Amino acid sequence: MTSGTQKKFSHLRVIGAASGLGAQDQACADGPLAFHHSQAWHQIERHPLVDWGRTLFAPAADHLSATARIAELCHHLADELELALQDKVFPLVIGGDHSVAIGTWSGVARFAGAPLGLLWIDAHLDSHTPETSYSGAVHGMPLACLLGRGDKRLLNIGLPGVQVSAAHCVVLGARSYEPEELVFLQQQGVRIIDSEEILQRGFAACLEEAGKIVAGTPAGFGVTLDLDVLDPQLAPGVGSPEPDGLGAREIRLALRQLAATSGLRALEIVEYNPDRDRDGLTARLISGLIGEILPAIAGRGGK
Repeated sequence: MTSGTQKKFSHLRVIGAASGLGAQDQACADGPLAFHHSQAWHQIERHPLVDWGRTLFAPAADHLSATARIAELCHHLADELELALQDKVFPLVIGGDHSVAIGTWSGVARFAGAPLGLLWIDAHLDSHTPETSYSGAVHGMPLACLLGRGDKRLLNIGLPGVQVSAAHCVVLGARSYEPEELVFLQQQGVRIIDSEEILQRGFAACLEEAGKIVAGTPAGFGVTLDLDVLDPQLAPGVGSPEPDGLGAREIRLALRQLAATSGLRALEIVEYNPDRDRDGLTARLISGLIGEILPAIAGRGGK
């Protein structure tokens, strides 16, 4: 990974994506507002390079299916991301279930004018299609959608065709997934660095490789972080916890290094479920992660 020295962004803007429609446990819809009202956020909002922009909600229309409502939210979220980047603001999306990633990275791809690199940090592969999904939950499908496969309502939101370059996409930290997802990503050429490989090679070496892959496209790259990649003892406030996750120190290291890498266009932190949080532990962790990227944002400009 190479250090980015260009002054590109004026400040960091948080954008809430308040939807749980893609998840079995829909309480993560409350995640953005709960975090916005938390003491953890109040401590970091004093920073001169941070502001909270808009919080977007899925339409409440009863006549629309859950997928149609997710699609409409993702269209609005894509517009919001494109607008932030046009304003030279660094966007940080707080979700919401991981289906909102379809909107986030479609908007960034539209701004870039080409498919992005993407680092998908997650306990799961999130690469089912409606035909392969065991649960039908859309938050298990967003990476497939960004790679051009899935419900047609969730495709082509940013660019015609794929939004993410498979050759510059890495899934890091996966430890619970179905064979259909694995086969799909392998066929696409996505690099998967699972928890077993991290244990064997060490996190720093895996992160270095992942960073080089995703940053290797002129269109730039993004980072999406599902909080369930962390060990549930450290981040209990998630809807789909998996045992034996990564440590907070490792994730802090990842965001610090990636934020300093040329070409980073946006960050997304998803699946915060305040109903399952314990004493604000997960909210404080989110705040700490934002703090890790601020020095790099500050180095690229100021208000």
